[in-house]
This record gives sequence, structure tokens and C-alpha cells, in this order.
Amino acid sequence: MPKAAKKAKAALSSVKIPKTNFSKSNSSSPKTPKTPRTPADEGLDFFESLSKGDQVIRVYELRLDPDGGPNKDRSYVRLPPAYTPYVVRVTLDAGTPASRNGVFKTNFPLDGGRFARDRFAERRLPTDFSSPIQIDLPISHAGAFVYWVEYDSDAPGSRIKGREGYFNIDPILKAKARAPILANGTLARDGSSVKSEDVNLPLDGLSILTLVSKWMGPISSWRDYFAETSARGYNMIHWTPLQERGESDSPYSIRNQLVYEPSMFPGGKKDLGSDGGRAKVEGILKVAKEEYGLLSLTDVVLNHTANDSPWLLEHPEAGFSPANTPHLRPALELDTAILEFSAGLQKAGLPTTISSEQDITMLIEAFDAYLKERTLWQYYVLDVTGERKSVKDALDRKDIAAWSGPDVAFKTVAELADIIRESGHIQGYKRLEKRFGTKVAGPVAAGFVKAAFVNLGDDSESLADAWVRVVDVLNVPLYEEWNEDTRVALENIRNRLKYTRLDAHGPKLGPITPQLPLVEPYFTRLKKSDPETHSLANNGWIWNADPLSNFALWPSKAYLRREVIVWGDCVKLRYGDGPTSNPWLWEYMTKYVTSLAETFDGFRIDNCHSTPLHVGVMLLDAARAVNPDLYVCAELFTGSEEMDTIFVSRLGINSLIREAGNAWDPKEFSRLLYRHGLGKPLGSMDGACMTSKAELPPPTGKGATRDCIVIPHNGSVPHALFYDLTHDNESYLDKRSAEDALSTGALITFSFSAIGSVKGFDDLYPKLLNLVGEKRKYEVTNLGEKSGIAKAKHLLNSLHTEMALGGYEEGHVHQENDYIVLHRVQPSTQKGYILVAHTAFQKGSKDRGYISPIKLRSTKAKFIYGAYIDIPSYEVDKDPNILRGLPGKLVEMPQVVVPQGLDGEGPYAEILVPDYFPPGSFMLFETQLQGIDSQLDTFCSQGAEAAFANLNLVDLNVVLHRAEGEERDATDGEIGTYSIPGHGNLVYCGLEGWMHPLRHIMRYNDLGHPLCAHLREGTWSFDYVHTRLFKQVDVFPNLAEPAKWFKDRLDRVKETVPPFLRPKYFAIVISEAYKAARRAAIEQSSNFVVSGHDFTHNLALCSIQMHGQVKSASLDPGKPTPSLAAGLPHFAAGWARCWGRDVFISLRGLFLTTGNFVGAKDHILAFASTLKHGLIPNLLDSLRSPRYNSRDSPWWMLQNIQDYSKSAPDGLSILSESVKRRFPKDDTWVAWNDPRAYAESSTLAEIIQEILQRHAEGISFREYNAGPNLDMQMKDEGFNIDIKVDWKTGIIFGGNRYNCGTWMDKMGESERAGNKGLPGTPRDGAPVEITGLLKSTLRWLDELSKAGKFPFKGVQAEIDGKKRLVTYKEWSDLLQASFEKCYYVPTDASEDSKYNVDSSIVNRRGIYKDVYGSGPGREWSDYQFRPNFPIAMTVAPELFDPKHALGALKLADQVLRGPLGMKTLDPADLQYRPYYDNANDGTDMAVAKGWNYHNGPEWGWPLGYFLRAYLYFDTKVGAGKTDPTVTLHHLHRILLKPREHIQNDPWAGIPELTNKDGEYCRDSCNTQAWSASCLLDFLEEVHKLSTAAA
Repeated sequence: MPKAAKKAKAALSSVKIPKTNFSKSNSSSPKTPKTPRTPADEGLDFFESLSKGDQVIRVYELRLDPDGGPNKDRSYVRLPPAYTPYVVRVTLDAGTPASRNGVFKTNFPLDGGRFARDRFAERRLPTDFSSPIQIDLPISHAGAFVYWVEYDSDAPGSRIKGREGYFNIDPILKAKARAPILANGTLARDGSSVKSEDVNLPLDGLSILTLVSKWMGPISSWRDYFAETSARGYNMIHWTPLQERGESDSPYSIRNQLVYEPSMFPGGKKDLGSDGGRAKVEGILKVAKEEYGLLSLTDVVLNHTANDSPWLLEHPEAGFSPANTPHLRPALELDTAILEFSAGLQKAGLPTTISSEQDITMLIEAFDAYLKERTLWQYYVLDVTGERKSVKDALDRKDIAAWSGPDVAFKTVAELADIIRESGHIQGYKRLEKRFGTKVAGPVAAGFVKAAFVNLGDDSESLADAWVRVVDVLNVPLYEEWNEDTRVALENIRNRLKYTRLDAHGPKLGPITPQLPLVEPYFTRLKKSDPETHSLANNGWIWNADPLSNFALWPSKAYLRREVIVWGDCVKLRYGDGPTSNPWLWEYMTKYVTSLAETFDGFRIDNCHSTPLHVGVMLLDAARAVNPDLYVCAELFTGSEEMDTIFVSRLGINSLIREAGNAWDPKEFSRLLYRHGLGKPLGSMDGACMTSKAELPPPTGKGATRDCIVIPHNGSVPHALFYDLTHDNESYLDKRSAEDALSTGALITFSFSAIGSVKGFDDLYPKLLNLVGEKRKYEVTNLGEKSGIAKAKHLLNSLHTEMALGGYEEGHVHQENDYIVLHRVQPSTQKGYILVAHTAFQKGSKDRGYISPIKLRSTKAKFIYGAYIDIPSYEVDKDPNILRGLPGKLVEMPQVVVPQGLDGEGPYAEILVPDYFPPGSFMLFETQLQGIDSQLDTFCSQGAEAAFANLNLVDLNVVLHRAEGEERDATDGEIGTYSIPGHGNLVYCGLEGWMHPLRHIMRYNDLGHPLCAHLREGTWSFDYVHTRLFKQVDVFPNLAEPAKWFKDRLDRVKETVPPFLRPKYFAIVISEAYKAARRAAIEQSSNFVVSGHDFTHNLALCSIQMHGQVKSASLDPGKPTPSLAAGLPHFAAGWARCWGRDVFISLRGLFLTTGNFVGAKDHILAFASTLKHGLIPNLLDSLRSPRYNSRDSPWWMLQNIQDYSKSAPDGLSILSESVKRRFPKDDTWVAWNDPRAYAESSTLAEIIQEILQRHAEGISFREYNAGPNLDMQMKDEGFNIDIKVDWKTGIIFGGNRYNCGTWMDKMGESERAGNKGLPGTPRDGAPVEITGLLKSTLRWLDELSKAGKFPFKGVQAEIDGKKRLVTYKEWSDLLQASFEKCYYVPTDASEDSKYNVDSSIVNRRGIYKDVYGSGPGREWSDYQFRPNFPIAMTVAPELFDPKHALGALKLADQVLRGPLGMKTLDPADLQYRPYYDNANDGTDMAVAKGWNYHNGPEWGWPLGYFLRAYLYFDTKVGAGKTDPTVTLHHLHRILLKPREHIQNDPWAGIPELTNKDGEYCRDSCNTQAWSASCLLDFLEEVHKLSTAAA
């Protein structure tokens, strides 16, 4: 986190703004009095009275983070004015922590009534784990509002208040309409004249002019200024404070906040009247508004008052004094010393006039000596004499407080000093409140020294001396602190003295006198009596100060160290923590701000960054109570964008003042224009692509369901009020050149923001005017010869407002050398205006400079106006009474012809800069895109649903996905994924590939992305999108319609759209197609998916992602059919695509939960047809050369047949399906096209029975074609497959140390490291998941058999030499009886005798063994803690003791669970190696060639089984027994990372595996079928629970 951000967050924690009591979370919203009717009441009426046919409602969607707080990008949200009420939709992902009995709270008056900062409306969040959570808030009026979500914590009975977010709603500003400034492309004669009707003026349309009333004369003459201001195109006047000024005559030193300045009125004070002149001011402001179309904005000064404010004498508590802020005492003493020293300079023979650095040094050295006499060190240190007396007296009278701190006996004096310092027993430590105010109570010191100096006994003299030694050590750093503070203070005094009296750019104050002392006084002394009460700290500012800290409060020493740049005419106001701290001041200042809010349309908060945040919040709340549509702007100097946002969001600041004058060169200026004035870039796509149509249920529960448009809100940056120059900054003649006023002023008017200027800027005043000392009056110059650049402003300001009203929201900024070009465009009509400005940052040059010809593709441009400023002299006018600008003449340029050209990219207009175009010049052109297709947006965004309606799920795989390997395979190598220069290959050929970069581009209008650059350069991608579909129509005929839809639209875009707009229309076409395709996929899915949330949808789309048709992998050896890929990109095609184990781990989630029963059935029957040796193959190889080396695959298939029979319509009928056998029943290997292949048939029920029977009899064979041709890594013994049943336990055993028959199937490959031919995890014996799957199958078949739905009763087995029938139930009971004894490792070693446990090799207790009966020499592997036991728990929970099960699951939660999956091995295991690198061919056997594939890396798919098992057992015997939502919330919190991953990863899936703690693994598949599938399994379980509960 950046330093500034940390500082902002830390500082904010100390800011106190009145808040409600959050403890009562379940209370209903407080009722607010509803009379008289408020805007909130009217908003409710609006929604409740709507009928279906009314206008479309805007819905701004605000998505919250899982903890209920705003995303970092959305911590501040700016919303448009509520011209028509709209809705803010707060959305939260289901099952996230904040949904745990969540309550949304906001102080927006959702239930009607008036706004109150500490009154909160509540909306209870729906408790739903399967559907999205959203609440709709009806928005009806402006203001600044806070929200948060409160929810249950993990601790019973306690609640969490989530992070706060803020939304600010812009005010509705109504101003008089103006006549258009242009008519037929030329200046209109009555352009910008004020009309009688009102318009709603957006903030981006504000053109503000600052006027200083003291230079305008009496209000009787103000009409002339209004006429001038209006004629120059401004629509709001910013007034510096109009209140009565103090003795300094500065407008910002207000003497009486409730009285207007008497000099504004012809009769002075006698004209004020009983209301302090308010009625007269309101009258003249009404004239400005009604007759001249000028709104009014006033400065509000909250931080200080004039030093001669009469009310300070009655209320000195309103300021900071030593009486109420004791640490200011030494600062006051220092300040008094400066005054006394200054008065005695002559007498002391010291210089009073500063003429050199030597004079300054002499004075500072003299003052240093003078200051030392004041003994200010006494404020810091402990009084040694007093401390000795205090401790001795306590010892003598036996008043001793026994020491209760750490042992201090025989410690050194330095150690003792540290201990007492840290103990908190030093009173007044570093408080500086009075001399020798730092002390330790005698009894405490007595107890301390007795405990420390035990050898001194009760000798009070010796003990007192010992305490003095401690005090001396304590005082050392305090003396050092005094020395440092004094040094800093003297240095600051020196610097200030130098600036004010010696520096060339300083004010040159002249001789030092009692009236003009050494430096400005820090305190205003109201009267001589009681100086502690009547000496009030003056206000000022500090370089790089923390704006959230009040520098007048302890522990700040700013006044003592003379760090404040002080305003001697302003007393800093002391508000305290709230109204109870200083009631009179709060009441008085509230009257002040409410009076102003009733009179003016807006506030500029003066010195905002130093205004205490709680003061600004509460006083602005009071102002908005009387004027809800108050416009508020401010200038902040926080030095941090994050801190700016804090002020903006808390105070509800509508615009932050930014200034062009802060730019030091054209490049920086262009950056500021881009940052604050661009609007949206040309060709923006968020509005066209990110919005969606929907239906809006009535937000209050009453009224009709309405059509709405949903607009995702991405968060906001503070809106800008962009000034060319503010009233308190140096003129451009000083900063750059006077000529630059024209070019900079013109560029600012082209900003899509509020803009501002000062009269002196337009009139070319040569110097900054001194607000305090300047007495001259403005000259009214209107648009005449002496008006500087005013005539240009007349055009440009008017055009600025018209562009804002007309929605010219898109812009482009180009900087080249000293030129800046700014183009504004209305996105619907593509009409625009382009400004070419030649900046003049350097004085003196008349050179044209250089800029390349400006080519505007497919655009016509017409010259409107151009000008430069000719200033013959820079002499400052000396008139003593009138303020005048430089004698500049605005020279208008002759017509500039814009030629049309044609090149390989098509027609263009070319703007050429004239030969004479000196710095400071500008040209304005009107532009119009030619050949604009007004129906193109509609055409591109319509018809997709119909075009994609007939696509089946396999068609959708082609349209949406297809990785490189799949597409190459399906198209004989012709087509692959698309490559974008500078970006690389997309991961998918289909729409999901394009959507990954487009999501970011569309959301943030990132038109600088390589994809956008590529689209502007050519239309290759357009052709790719539809040609790849057309080329596959022979195989997928349904693709013809979407291919034609793409071609029609993309061809029309190619024909009618210039290159710069291609990215926008490409995004429209792709995003609309994606929405339609995604919708088509979801609509073909189960109700669980259709009604689910985004996470469910994203996972469900993995079923389409993984299930497609390629040529080299099939479920039929004779023809291509759709098949399920294990993962992408590594398992895309060929023999590696379709794996038996992977298919049947994935089939339930990807096919059954989503409703693709056809795809499920096809895979079941295909694999069933391959049954051989009682097994199905792991590697299917299109049924041509299947390999039978997987012991678990048949059991996964049986589990899936069971799941299918229970899920699919008429699911049990699959058991009677006839299956043609790929191999003869005698296990003879034959080729797929041998006549014996598919010659025999069995029903699926017979296949199932054969699997059980073959296992019951025992399986022993050697793999067909065993040897290097089959597997070049495996040792010879590994090809031998042996499986048998132990009829004492019913458990199936199998495998040997040289093969790996379960999913943990990594075979060693490294000769160098010595693991070649050795499995990393052989798991020979009885793997726990196989036992669970067996039990599940036996239970199911027993149920079917008893119901007469399965034609067999059991298996024939030889037991104790006798062959007999073993029923399914008998076999099942054997497992039930033996499982816990064989697999459980008890938590208490004393219970080992009850279980089959070898205590000597137990590594961790309270677990279930991963394997039972590992081979000789590998017995220890039984006890490895791995994530396989939850599989058995899920499919056969009855096997487990529930409490044992939950204990093991909790252990797995702590030990094995990672962010995206489960660790494959306990980190405490000696074999644990969490980083998988298949390319590593080092000498470390444990990791060479990825031997640790399953010995630590975190695999995705076991997480789903863990979640299902945990859900079952925790709701049975755990925390969820009484309230299942406790369990569900815990488990959904685990899903936050997978949810985030699938949403943001380009592969749009869950990876095969990650390295430690979710770290990316380059050798993993980026998306794996079973990883997504098993999470869907869990979510479907949750859906069933939710449905049952409902």
C-alpha cells in the first residue's frame, strides 16, 4: 500500500463523525416524521405510482466485496442528479460472509422523510446460497450518503460492521437556457443570449467566473458586471466571501458571519437593515440569475474568523487559547518573547532594517540568547529538586504505593528510567502544559525506588538520591527535545524573516517595529487581562501537513516550533468533538452556513483540507437541509488522491478544483486535460456493451414491475472544476507568458468538466492581485478592444455548456511538441468540435512550431473560428483607481480551408496549421463523421438471440470455447487461436477468448489495449470470427446462422466505420453474441443452473467448455462424436483427451447437475462397452486402444450410473440399455474393426454385475502389449494387475509398488534422480475412496434388488474354500463393520488397541488412513494424511462415526485446504513437496520430473468432495446441527477464491492444480473438468437444501 494511502487510513481512524449504535442489528428502520413532504417521500410516490407502461428506469448496480464493503475502485461512487428517480442496486454474491444475517444500512432516507446523518434505514439481505443477492434502493435527491453491511461474526452473538462505502448524488442545478452560440457553423448574432425557460445544467456544463466584490463597487453597479460575465459565456459567479470584512480588509477574514460587508451598499451600514443586508444581496443575486442566467457560488469560511470579530470577546472559548488548550502555553510565551524582542531592538543596538544575511544571523543569535532567558525547558522536564522532596516526603510519612510493574530490583538506572517511562506513571509527560508539569507522584516514586534499590533499605535520604539519578536519566531526552524544538523554531523564524524582509519575491515588509515585529504573531491578544484566556491562536497552514490532524491540538507542536505559515488576521476556530464541546460556536456557524445555503446555489469550501472533517460534514448537512441541491466545490492540498477521495466522499464535495497553471510544460498540461477533462475516450464502449435490459420489481414492494436498464457502476474519481487560473495564483505573465492565456483558456473550455476562470485572466491582468491590499476597482470591458481574450471566451464558454447539454462526452487529447489538440464528440450523432491550440509556455517566441497534419478519418471538418493575441507591451498599467489588463488585441484568423484527402485507408479531412500561428493561438473546427449509419448500434446489438437460439450444447462449445489443440484437431490444422500483436494468443478461438480482454476494455474504456490497436490497424479479427464458423458448417450445420449474423454485422461495420471506431463496434458485436450464447447455454440447463448465481453459471459453462467434438478423440472408434476433455490445454485432443477416471469424477457435476443427461448417457454407455477384466479403461483412446491400468475407474463409473439413475428423467431405464461389447467377454484383445469387436452385447445391469462379480472372484492379468511400446517409463512388474477382496472385511485390495491404479498416478521418469519406473504414490492396498465407492454401490444395488429393479441379488464368491452367494447387503455389512476399525486413527493413543493401528508409525492422529494395507515396506503410507477420505464420506457417509468424521474434516480444513484446492499431502509429512515442476530433471528424487505431483501440490477437484462431506457431517453433529447456515457460510467463504479465479482467469475455469497456497503452476491444466465439476456438485447440494428449506 502506498505511504500516502496508509497515512490516510491511519489518520481516518481518529476522525470522529457522529454515528449510530451498531449493536442492535435486527431492529427495523427508524420511522422518520413525514411532514412536510420531502424529496425522499416524493421519490417513494414516484415508484409506487408507476405503471408498466411508464418510462424505463435506470438501475446503477453497485457490486460489493464478499465482506460487504466496497471494492477499492468503488469506495467512492458519484451518481447523476435525480431528474427522474432511479435505483441503486446493491449486489452481493450468495453465501459470502456479509450475507450471514446481513443487514444493509444507509443514511439515505429510503423510507422517506428528511435526511439525518445519524439516522439509518435498513434492508435485510436475503439469506440465499444459490441465487444472487440484491437490494434495490430508490434514489430521489442529492446529497452525500454512507452505507455498510452489518452481519454475524464467527463469535456467537457478535456482529461485524463492514467497511463503509459512500455515494454522492449530484445536485439538480437549474439555469436559464441560452440561445445557440453557432448558427450554420458561424457565430450567431444572438448567440448565448439568455432565454426565459430553465434547463437542468449538468455539472460538466458549469462555466464559473470568480469575482471579488470589493473591486466591483456598490451592488447598484453590479448589473454591468453581470452583463459582461453573461456575455462571456459564463453561467455561474464564484463570489469571494461577501460578509463583513475584518480590519485587514481581506474577504477571507470575516468579522461578522451574519452581516454582509457594509461597503457593498451605497449607504454603508445604515443600508444593512435588520437582516444584515441579506435581502438586498438575495435581490441582486436574483437579478443575476433571472436576467443574466448566472447562478451564484460563495466561499464558505469555516476554519477561522477575523481577529477583530467582536463576538470573540464574549466567546473566547471559540478559539484555541492556553486556557482551553494548555499545551499552547510555551508557544504563547515564545510568541510574546518575539514581540518584546522586536520592540527592544533599537535599545539593544540591533538592526531593525534587514539588508543582508548577516543582519538576519545577528538577530537570530540575539533572539536565541533572549529566548534562553525564558527557561522554556521547564515545560519539558521533571523538576529534580521537587522530585527529590516529593519522594522523600512520601517515604518519611510511609505513604508508599507498592510497585506492581515488572521486576526492577538491581536494574541499572538507564533500565529503570525506561521502565518508569513506559509504565504510564509520569504525569504530564510531553504535554508541555505548565512549567514542571511533568512529574511522578511521590508515593509511586517511593514504591518504585524501594523495589529497585532494595539494598538501601528504608534510608529515605539515600532512596531520594537514587530517585534523583533516575530523574536525571529521564530528563536527558526531554532536554534534547527542548533543544531540537528550539532549533526548529529558530530556523523557521529565520526563514520567515528572510522571506518577508529580504527575498526578492517576498513582500519586503520594511523595518521591524512593535507593529510589524520580527515575524507575524501567532496569537491574537483580545485584551491584556487574563492573557491565558484572551490570547487566541491564529490560523494558517503547514507544508505537507496531515489534513486529518488539527495542528492546534496536542500532540502537535506546530505553534511552538513555528511551523505554521500564519494568517495574522484570522483566529482559528475551536469546534471540539461536536456541538456539545462548544455549543455557542456550533449554533452560530450553523446559522451562518444555513443562511448562505438559502441565498446561494453553491459553496466553495475555503481551506477545506484544514477544516476538521466532522465540522465540514455536520455543517454541510445543515446547509443541505435547507438547500438539498446545493453545489459544493473545494480546493484540496492533501497531497494524496486517496485523501482527496476521503474528503470528497465524506463531505459530499461535488467538484474538486484543479488548475491548468500547475502544469509546467505542454506534456503535463495534456496529462491534466486527459485526467480531468477528457470525459470518455473516443469510441468508448461501456455504455453500449456493459448495460443490460431487465425487469425491475418495485423497489418499495408496491407498484408495478418496470422495464429498466442496468448500468454497472465502476466507482468514481472526484469530479473536476478545472480552472485556467484561480484568484489566488500568479498570472500567466509570471508563470509562462501572457499569450498562453488564450491557448490555455481555450483548452480548458474543451474539458468535459466544470470549468472556471477569473476576470483578471480574461482581461490579461499582468500580476496577481493582493486580496488584502488591493483597493482599485475592476474595469468593465465586456467584449470590447480592452477585454483581452473575452471575445474568444464568449464563443468557447458558450460552446462548453452546449456540449455538456448535448452529451459530447467523448474526447481525445493529442500533444505534439507545443501543440495540444482536443476533440469532443457526441457519440450518437458523431458530430464534434476540434480545438487546435499552440501553447506558449515560454515567453517571446512567435515561431509557428511544428505539428503533423491532423488527419480525421471519414470526417468532414469546417473552420469555425481562430485567433491569437497580440500584446505590444507588457508594461503594467499605473492607474491608481482602475484595474486594467495588458494592452492585448485579439486578432481573429482568416478562414482555414480543410482539404479532403483519400488514401489506402479511405477518405479523410486534413487540418493544416497556417504559416503564421504563433504561440498562444488556437483554431476551432466543427467535425462530422461521414457515412454514419444511424442504425448501426441497433443493428449490431439485435438479432443475436434468434441467431443463437438453435445451437445445441456441442455447437456452443465451438462458438464459445475451443482451445488451440481442439480447433487445430477439428479443422485439420487450418485454424488456431487468434494472435493479437503485443498481447499474444487468445486462449480460446470462441467468444470466451475474446471476452477476457474485452471485459477489461469495455469496463474501463481501455482503448489503448493492444487488441484495440490491432482492430484500428485492420479487420483481420472481423474475418476470423465468422470464417472459422463457416468453415465448420459441414460438421456443425447449426453454426451457419450465427456465422451469418456475425458476417452481416462485421461487414457492415467494415464498410461504414472509420478505424478509430472499430474497437467499439467489434466489442458490441462480440459482447452481444457472448450474452446470447451464454444465455442459450444457461437456458438449456437445469433449474439449479438457471436459477443460480454467477458462480454457478460460470462453473456450468465449464461443461460446455470441456464437452466438444474433435476428430482425434471420440466415444465411437468409427466416427467423431462429442467427448469430454479432462482439461485444457494439455488434454485437448487425441489419446490424452478422454480419461475414464476423469470422465466419471466429472460427469455428475458437469452433466447431471446441469441437465445434460444425453451427454452423460453417451459417456456411460461408451465406457461400459469397453468393460474388460472387470475394469474400464483409464485412457479411452477413442475405444481403439484403451488401456486397463486403473483400479478405481469402474467404481467411479458405477457411482455415476447410480447418480444418473437418480437424477435423469426415467433414469433407471438406463440399466436395461443394451451395450455392444468392444471386446469379447473372454477378455481377448481384438482391434476395434475386428469382426469379434462389438459382436456381443450386455445390458448395463449385466455390465454392473460383471464388475462386481469379477472383483469378487479376484482380477489378475498382465496389460495387453505390456512393455515400452505401451509405457516407456514403467517397470515390467508394473504391467501386472492384481485385485482381490478380503472376505473378512469386504475390502478390495490391489496394486503393487510398481503401478499406480488410482488418480494419484504419477510414474517416475527420471533416470538421473533414480525414480524412473517408480510411482510417486502407488497407493497399493485398499485406497479409502475405492472402499467408499464400493460401499455406495453395494447399498444402491441392495435397494434396487430388494425393490425388484435389479436382476441380481449378489455375487458368487469363494469364502473359506466354499463358493456361495454373497448378497449385496452382506458385502455391504462387512464393510460397515470393518471400516472404522481398519481406517480410523484415534486421537488418543490409548485407544489404538480398538483399531488396526501401528502406533509406531502414526504421523498424525484423528485422521482416516489414506490407504489400508499398503504393501510390504510401505506400511507407513497408510498413515499419510491426504484429501481422499472426504470422497468416501460423501458417497458412503454411513461408514463413518460422525464425530470422528467431523474431527478429521476440521483437521483437513486447517491442514490440507488451500485457496483453490486441497493439499495432496500433509505439510508435516516428510514427503511433502508443494511445488510441481515436470521439467525439473535434477538429482532430487522427490521432485525430479514432477515425482511429487501428488505429494503436496494443491489439486482442485478434492475440494468439492471436502465441502460436501463437511456440509453433511457438520450439519449432523457440528455447528450446523441447529442452524445449517452456520456451516454454509463457513463453506461459502472457502469458495471466495475459486469464485474470484473463474471470474478473472482467461481460461474461465478452475485449474487442475496449484503449487503451495494457490500459487500458479505452469505445468497444470489451466482449466480442468473435474475441478469445476466437483464444485458444482457441492453447489447443487446447497441448492437442494435451500429448496427444501423454502
